[in-house]
Amino acid sequence: MTRKPDSFEDIPAMADEIAQLMASRFGGARRGERFDLSTMVRRRGGALPDRLRRKAKRLAEADILARSPRIARQLPLADLGRAHAALLAHLQPLGEIARFQGRAISLTATVVFGLLLLGAAIIWVMVGRGAL
Repeated sequence: MTRKPDSFEDIPAMADEIAQLMASRFGGARRGERFDLSTMVRRRGGALPDRLRRKAKRLAEADILARSPRIARQLPLADLGRAHAALLAHLQPLGEIARFQGRAISLTATVVFGLLLLGAAIIWVMVGRGAL
């Protein structure tokens, strides 16, 4: 749900989506457990950057206020939509391919660095013996 919320009825769905992403990315919920966003912010909100933590708290408060239709109509939907989009962009998990590529690049860099050190050591020994 990456679109702007059309009405206050979209706020609980946005909050649930962010809570699920926080649980999958940072932990804090056992398999099969579902918590609301305010609980996840309280438990794992420290893992978010300060700017995003404030947005998550604002979205959690809006989720609670959205239960009352009269108050929910007064909520700033555009601000909540931007907060949801920012949290979504930060919490989207990396794909399997990106993780594999990261590990492959790291392993390749380690091997190349080791070979460079080995080559330097061989040249140093040969210069020390007068072979070069």
